Amino acid sequence: MTKITKPLLTFWQIVNMNVGFLGIQFSFGLQQSNMSPIYKYLGASEANLPYLWLAGPITGLIVQPIIGAMSDRTVSRWGRRTPYFLIGAVLCSLGLFLMPFSPTLWMAAGLLWILDAASNVTMEPYRAYISDKLQPSQHSIGFLTQSAFTGLGQTLAYLTPSLLVYAGMDKDAVNANHIPYIVIIAFMMGGVLSIGSILWSLKTSPEIPLSAHEITEIQRQPKGGLATAKEIYHAIIEMPVTMKQLAVVKLFQWYAMFCYWQYIMLSLAKTIYDTNDQASVGFRDAGLLNGKIGAFYNFVAFIGAFALIPMARRYGAKYSHAVCLSLAGIGMYCIPMIHTPWLLLLPMVAVGLAWASIMGNPYIMLAGSIPPERTGVYMGIFNMFIVIPMIIQIFTLPLYYDSWLRGNPENVIRLAGALLVCAAIAVSFVKIKPVLRVS
Repeated sequence: MTKITKPLLTFWQIVNMNVGFLGIQFSFGLQQSNMSPIYKYLGASEANLPYLWLAGPITGLIVQPIIGAMSDRTVSRWGRRTPYFLIGAVLCSLGLFLMPFSPTLWMAAGLLWILDAASNVTMEPYRAYISDKLQPSQHSIGFLTQSAFTGLGQTLAYLTPSLLVYAGMDKDAVNANHIPYIVIIAFMMGGVLSIGSILWSLKTSPEIPLSAHEITEIQRQPKGGLATAKEIYHAIIEMPVTMKQLAVVKLFQWYAMFCYWQYIMLSLAKTIYDTNDQASVGFRDAGLLNGKIGAFYNFVAFIGAFALIPMARRYGAKYSHAVCLSLAGIGMYCIPMIHTPWLLLLPMVAVGLAWASIMGNPYIMLAGSIPPERTGVYMGIFNMFIVIPMIIQIFTLPLYYDSWLRGNPENVIRLAGALLVCAAIAVSFVKIKPVLRVS
C-alpha cells in the first residue's frame, strides 16, 4: 500500500498555494458590489432585484457538492483537482470579461449564472486541493491563509473602481447602457486575475501525484450518485441537535446578508445622494461609496478574524458570535440614518467583525457536535444552510417589498439589521457539548 508522503511546507509555499483564492474572491467581490447597479442600469425594477440574484445560491447548492464528489473520484494526467478549477477559472474569466458589456438585462442575468457556476466549479476542488497538499498539522495555517486571501480579494474588488478614479479615470464616463467605464475596467481586471492567480498557484504548487493504491481505490468506487445520495439522506435524518439549532441561526444571518448586498448601494443613493435615478451622477457616486465601505468592512474582517481568536478562547464561540451579530445588527439598522459618508465607517466596523465571525465561529460550534467519520458530509450539508436562506430571501422579499417595506431600499437595510439581532438571539439557544474547547 503505497502512499505519497506530504512534506511540511514553508509559510511562503502555503501563500503561493492560496494565491488562486485571490482571483476567486475578487470575482465574488465584484458581483456583490456591482450586480445590483448593473441590473438597474439595464432597466431592472428594485422589487425584482432578488430574483436576478438567484444564480449564486442555486449554483452553490447544486454545483459545489457534485463537483466536489466528482473531483474525489477523478484520475487524470493533470491531477485530481486541477482540471476542475482550471476549467472553472477559464469560464469565470470569460464571464467577467463579458458581463459589463451586456446590452440587455437577460444577458447580464444569464452571464451571472455562468459566472457563478464557474466560480463554484473552482471553489470546492480548490478547498480540497489545499487539504490534499498539507499535513494535518498545517491545515489551520493553510485555511487561515485562505481566509486572509478571501478578505484581501474582496477588499480589492470593492476598492478597484475608486482606485481607478484616483489614477485619473473619469468616474462619470459611461457606455451606452450607463455602465461606468471604471466598472468595466474592474471586471476586465478580474478576468485577468481569475485565471492568472490560478495559474500561479499551479505553477508554484502542483498537485501531489496519486499513489498506485489511491488510484486503485478511486477506480473501485461506485460510479453512480445513489450511494452518495443515501449517505446525505441518512446524515440529514440523524443530524445532531446543535447543527439543527445552528441552521436557525444561519437562516437569519444569511437572509440578512443577502438583503444587505442587494440593496446597500440603492440605500446609499437615497440617503447620501438623494437619488434613485440610475443615470444620475449621484447614483454613480453611491456605487463608488459602496465600494469604499465594502472594502473597509472586508479589511476589518481580515484583521478581525485574528482578533476574534482570543475572544472565542475566553468567552466561547457561541457568545462571541452573539456579540458580533448584535453589534452588526444595530449598526446596519442605523445605516439609513447616516447622511455623512465618513460616518458610515462606524457601522462598517461592526459589519466587518460580524463577517469575520460568520465565516468562523459557526464552524467552531459545529466541529464539536458532529461525529468525526461524518465530517465531510456534514460540512457539505452545513453549506446548504448558507444557500437555502438566500433562495428563501429571493422568493419572499419581492412579495412584500412594495407593501411592507414601502418600496424603499432603506427599509431592506433596516430589515437586515433586525434579522442579525434575531440571529444573535437564536445563537443563545444553541446547545453546545460541555466537552467543546476552543484552542
